[in-house]
Amino acid sequence: MRAFGMILVSALVLSGATLPKKGPLPVARPASQGEQPTPTPKPAPQSGGQATDKEKSDAQPRQALPPGWKDDALRPGAAEAILEIEKEDPKAYASCLAALKDIGSTFAETARVDDGKGCGIDKPIGVSAVLPGVTLKPEGVMRCETALALARWVKETATPAAKASFGPDVRISALNQASTYVCRLRNNASTGKISEHARGNAVDVASFSLADGKTIEIQPRDDDGTLTGAFQRAVTASACLYFRTVLDPGSDAAHEDHLHLDVIERKNGYRYCR
Repeated sequence: MRAFGMILVSALVLSGATLPKKGPLPVARPASQGEQPTPTPKPAPQSGGQATDKEKSDAQPRQALPPGWKDDALRPGAAEAILEIEKEDPKAYASCLAALKDIGSTFAETARVDDGKGCGIDKPIGVSAVLPGVTLKPEGVMRCETALALARWVKETATPAAKASFGPDVRISALNQASTYVCRLRNNASTGKISEHARGNAVDVASFSLADGKTIEIQPRDDDGTLTGAFQRAVTASACLYFRTVLDPGSDAAHEDHLHLDVIERKNGYRYCR
């Protein structure tokens, strides 16, 4: 056999036979576990034919998700997401009620509110006085956590700021609110996210009434060099120690005549103060 092989090679050399210039092309390696084979492009529809709905869908670029939308189920045009009223933790709620009583707020527990589409409060309270001698006008419905933040803010920072600004004998007699619980979207818009007012998390403060009859209205005061301007800037800045969102007249046109204060939960304790 070996002799035959040598004879065959010699014959090929003598006859002038040569090796091919190009070898066979390599065959693609089969996909192993964890890999995917290269997809084969779909043929385009034949001319004159009608593309199916799926083909039309595949040919369209996917719409980018707007901020806040997490998946296809929440894309614009998809079925509306089901919003539920957040349930109060019994222990946290009881602790809040105790703290609210200790600070001197006047309030009453009321029936659960459920106005649909996520609007409502699991355990609402009606607040008529923020502190002893400091009424809330008109009475407002909110969560206990919101009421407690409001009371602490007025007691610990707004009251001392009023005395520093207008005299040691000056006393805040009322907090005049423009909105507490109401079922609506943010900034009363027709589309968008639900307002924190619709969850009982927010209070809009329109003005402070002083016992001497003076009223301090919330209005644009960034350039107001008077003690009234200093008072408003002080209570606005200090509010972010108690609330997680504070919006003042400098924020936008929707807040030119009030302070928006809310206790919305955010990741990592983030607060938004404008």
